[in-house]
Amino acid sequence: MVLDGLGKSLRGVLDRINSSAAIDENLIKDVCKELQRALLQADVNVQLVLKLTNNVKIRSLNEKPAAGKSAKQHVTRIIYEELVNLLKNGEPIALKPQTIMLVGLYGQGKTTSAGKLANYFIKKGFSVGLIGADVYRPAALDQLKQLGAKVGAEVYGEPGQKDAVKIVKDGLEKFADKKIRIIDTSGRHALEDDLIEEIIGISKVAHAEERILVLDSQVGQQAGPQADAFNKAVDVTGVILTKMDGTAKGGGALSAVATTNARIVFLGVGEHIRDLEAFDADRFISRLLGMGDLASLVEIAREEMADEEEDMEAIARNMMTGRFTLNDMYAQMKAVKKMGALKKLVGLLPGMNKMEDKIDLDASQARLDQYKVIMDSMTMQEKDEPNLIKGKRIERIARGAGVTTADVKELLKQYNNSKKMMGAVGKDRKMRKKMQKQFGAMDPEALKEFQNSGGSE
Repeated sequence: MVLDGLGKSLRGVLDRINSSAAIDENLIKDVCKELQRALLQADVNVQLVLKLTNNVKIRSLNEKPAAGKSAKQHVTRIIYEELVNLLKNGEPIALKPQTIMLVGLYGQGKTTSAGKLANYFIKKGFSVGLIGADVYRPAALDQLKQLGAKVGAEVYGEPGQKDAVKIVKDGLEKFADKKIRIIDTSGRHALEDDLIEEIIGISKVAHAEERILVLDSQVGQQAGPQADAFNKAVDVTGVILTKMDGTAKGGGALSAVATTNARIVFLGVGEHIRDLEAFDADRFISRLLGMGDLASLVEIAREEMADEEEDMEAIARNMMTGRFTLNDMYAQMKAVKKMGALKKLVGLLPGMNKMEDKIDLDASQARLDQYKVIMDSMTMQEKDEPNLIKGKRIERIARGAGVTTADVKELLKQYNNSKKMMGAVGKDRKMRKKMQKQFGAMDPEALKEFQNSGGSE
């Protein structure tokens, strides 16, 4: 999870509040000290930290809880609101046809972010054209083409051409029919005069609705001055903070940029092409505090599993008839895998942060991957009729998957446990109605089978 250390510290503060016998001035002072320690360790600017904790103290001691809310809930809400106010500084990027220009220094992740942005908009249903205007880094265009091929975006570039403004002009004409046009510009080791001149020239030709600065979050509080400098050059409209997974300075970069005129629009949170998160201060703080982000989870599921809707419907119908096979289990695992790493998904569920220390998520992920390999060694008949898998079949499957027979038996045990759970769902009348509403009326023959079986095989 992004800023995992800060998240654990902040959740510790909330635990301190919830476990206290009463909310008094001494507790508020202690809580504010713990907040200061947590934020300073995350590289947040000291002046911002003092301002935030002072607001928490004043509001906690003077504001009355809302009707039906306890004093503990009231203080927790104040901390949440003040953290959101620290980072909230603008609206998310609009989902509409537009031209987007990326700027930034060398090594900040501009080209990778261009590919991730293309993937983001393609998932939203937009056609995307990528324009390679980095004329200084030889491999930049090749990298952009590789990323474009991966996400399904067309790429325009002019190998050997040193006039970046011409490339952009030609590229915009080439992609006149594209809904989203993303321009990847050159970088420098510092904000030099020739870089400023070049990006100003591109900006005049591009008339980009969004001029986005790409910043490596490892620069910490120096992200603020960089954002200001680029803002003066091309009137930056937004910032993408990269490498937000696994940097102790992420808090500093977030808070520094949030206090400039530029708004944070995306966070780069991993190496995968899908690891770009639209920044929303409310959702971000909710996840840090262990309150989850179900809206993002639903959004990820909708986008990543849209092409597997028929598979999901089939699973739902099987559940309603009490039938659940290894094919269904395989489809579920494939869907979860497509949505991303388990650790990322767990962070979106309310209260699950407390379970991270008790659950080895990496081991669970590896076990799911192994289950998939084992099922790939089964025949379609065996996956459709798991009761056939015994004796010699178990040995054959184990050899084919390169695992032990104990591993195959463990999978079958897990399948039987899942089948019992699905059977319970199938017998739940309210759940059946919800599923029928979601996926449509059940096939008459399937309904007859379900009624005759009493909700089980």
